[in-house]
Amino acid sequence: MSFIRAATLARSVATSSCRRYSTEVGAKKSSNLGFYLGGAGLVGLGTYVYMGFGKEEAVTAKKDLKSPLDPSKFIDLKLKRVEPYNHNTSKFVLELEKGEASLLPTASCVYIETPDFKDDKGEPMRRPYTPISASDLEGELVFIIKKYETGNVSKHIHSLKVGDTLKIKGPLPKWPWKMNELEEVGLIGGGSGIAPLYQVLQHALADKTNKTKFKLLYANVTEQDILLREEFDAMKKKYPDTFDVVYVLDKGDANWKGPTGFIGTDLIKQHIAPPSLGEKVKVFICGPPGQVASIAGKKKGMKQGELSGVLKELGYTEDQVYKF
Repeated sequence: MSFIRAATLARSVATSSCRRYSTEVGAKKSSNLGFYLGGAGLVGLGTYVYMGFGKEEAVTAKKDLKSPLDPSKFIDLKLKRVEPYNHNTSKFVLELEKGEASLLPTASCVYIETPDFKDDKGEPMRRPYTPISASDLEGELVFIIKKYETGNVSKHIHSLKVGDTLKIKGPLPKWPWKMNELEEVGLIGGGSGIAPLYQVLQHALADKTNKTKFKLLYANVTEQDILLREEFDAMKKKYPDTFDVVYVLDKGDANWKGPTGFIGTDLIKQHIAPPSLGEKVKVFICGPPGQVASIAGKKKGMKQGELSGVLKELGYTEDQVYKF
């Protein structure tokens, strides 16, 4: 789904759609632990145009919906309910009015701002988050958010009670997904960095015209830390010809039969389509900075940064890799 606020959106504040963490993994330590600590509304009356990615994209709306979101300013959305997920993560469901949906394009995220904590310039702290609800879901905007003791914004969100409000601004455009532009897509995720990858999968797999094959490598510390596992397993069952997922754990118990340790050369060669496919293959990666750096090279602020790490060694080019 898309927005028509093209001029404003093109000049919106840009940021990484993945959370940043202070703890990174040492280059030689075989552990994932460091990776995981760490517009005005448009009525969907048919076809509308989104130009925020620098190119026009016609999209047909499923319903007559409008979005309350605005890429130029923060709006207040009321917390409708909180659904605990595991020991440190919950789903936060924000309330939208009847006839409203987020209408976020794929792939994009939003800013969440907290008045409780200030940055070094005295401004309210804000962080990018990607919703896990479908862009045309009427009446709700859903996030899955892990609480980090060093993360002030996540702590603020987890302190909210039903009826409290949260400040939201967006969309912030990332990668302009086009159906069937790619034959193979590799997705590499770590911890709570899974949300942007889930957004792509949710959008593409639900499209009956989809022919692109997706393979997700998703790393976490323990089995309990795996987010959206039921959703991914359901996708694998429903779309066996176009989607597969491999869970990777740092600390697998005696019953764990999947791979353990880092996502490195061997796992990527085994599961991700090779760079020899040229423009028909893409690797998306989102996770804590240590993981992204070791696999694809550090990001350079809001820019992609030079490709390095495992993917560069395996022969992938910068055009074949996107770091959320």
